[in-house]
Amino acid sequence: MNYSNPYIIYPVNRVLERAIASSLRLLDEETLKLATPDRSVPVADNFLFTRGNFEQHTFSANVFEKLRDALESTLTDEFRQQDPLAWAETQNRLGNILGAIGQQLHDADVFQKSIECFMLALEEFKQEGNPLEWAETQASLATALQALGRLESDAKALNKAVDAYTAALLVYTKKETLEEWKLIMLQLGMTMHTYGTLLKGDRTFQKAVVAFKNAISELDADNYPVELAAAHNNCGAVLLNQAESEENPERFEEAARSYETGWKVCMEQQRPVHLSVLCRVNKATARGKLAELTNDAVLAEDIADEFELIIECFPHALQPLCAKHCEAQLNQARKLSGTPTV
Repeated sequence: MNYSNPYIIYPVNRVLERAIASSLRLLDEETLKLATPDRSVPVADNFLFTRGNFEQHTFSANVFEKLRDALESTLTDEFRQQDPLAWAETQNRLGNILGAIGQQLHDADVFQKSIECFMLALEEFKQEGNPLEWAETQASLATALQALGRLESDAKALNKAVDAYTAALLVYTKKETLEEWKLIMLQLGMTMHTYGTLLKGDRTFQKAVVAFKNAISELDADNYPVELAAAHNNCGAVLLNQAESEENPERFEEAARSYETGWKVCMEQQRPVHLSVLCRVNKATARGKLAELTNDAVLAEDIADEFELIIECFPHALQPLCAKHCEAQLNQARKLSGTPTV
């Protein structure tokens, strides 16, 4: 089964932001100046919220390697003996920054080093004695494993990520720690989706949908606009792949509705325009797959019109590969509808 590869929206990595902010004191003044991105000339970034789990918005990636070196230099055996919990927290910060470097370089070895940092931190943070620190470390470990599994198409890494997120939920409960719970649910859904595409299994897709719906039930548009849009969009991605697996027309329609809701959140909350366009592209793609399944020429004509509109009205918001995808879908829809292709 060859699944479609819909566009995914990644939420803000708040733990990474905190790791960077709390480590900046280790840098000299000259290097510290590099930490803040230059926003004097605004430039549209059509890849914002699409790069992956360790995308950074607040700080410049120019300082990642300097921060890595500074943190590594502090992690001595003496430090661990004197203050094991502070040493473990430093391992956590280093692990998140290594995750950002690994994503930037598309380097599995760097992700492995990130994972090793979190495993070392878990030698000191225990669920019984340090529940919140333990849960945050489990969640960070899971995020690094998710990123590695996505990069390497590694089902084992993704399975371990599911286990680590599930472990974090032993502490992060809906009643006691709602904010952490709903963000873990969002990440758990994303992990199970990718895991499901490798397993070719509807059961994992169903679990992903449940996780996304759990997140959606608690995320609000005013305080978590990107996360809410991501939950709806990414849930649509799962439903699309599930529909392809089942060859189920109703599931295609459900995916389209989920994408539609994600699009509305982006528009109403004035998120970057390319995010609403990605939701719209995903929705049109799902409906195009439905037209192919049902051999519906009338629907295919509507899909062709939609892709033509997207290409003509939003060229500035389309990533290059997304533009090619839209052109291919446009031609496919025209072919199915009997309209001449360009």
